[in-house]
Amino acid sequence: QVRLVESGGGLVQAGGSLRLSCTASGSIFSINTMGWYRQTPGKQRDLVAGITSRFSTNYADSVKGRFTIARDNAKNTVYLQMNSLKPEDTAVYYCYIDPGNSGSRSWGQGTQVTVSS
Repeated sequence: QVRLVESGGGLVQAGGSLRLSCTASGSIFSINTMGWYRQTPGKQRDLVAGITSRFSTNYADSVKGRFTIARDNAKNTVYLQMNSLKPEDTAVYYCYIDPGNSGSRSWGQGTQVTVSS
């Protein structure tokens, strides 16, 4: 079983920046993928960015060039640096981990990001 603890959400003006963090603990194999999804009320949860333990990354088109995902394997922590934030980035952001060895995906509790215009 894997536990994820997120931090770093909040309220920011358009054009501002926020940094999200998520630390995983529990049964995690060295080869795994971590990342972030986001969700607004009444809509599906969409991938924002993911990063493998070998540092391969992927991003949603809507955040490319503005968001950067990074990780610290020694700390089992993933970060999402969000720059040039827009009101449409407002959502609950959920951290996830695919822990490796065919383990099932785990989710964090979610952190609210609100971007005011």
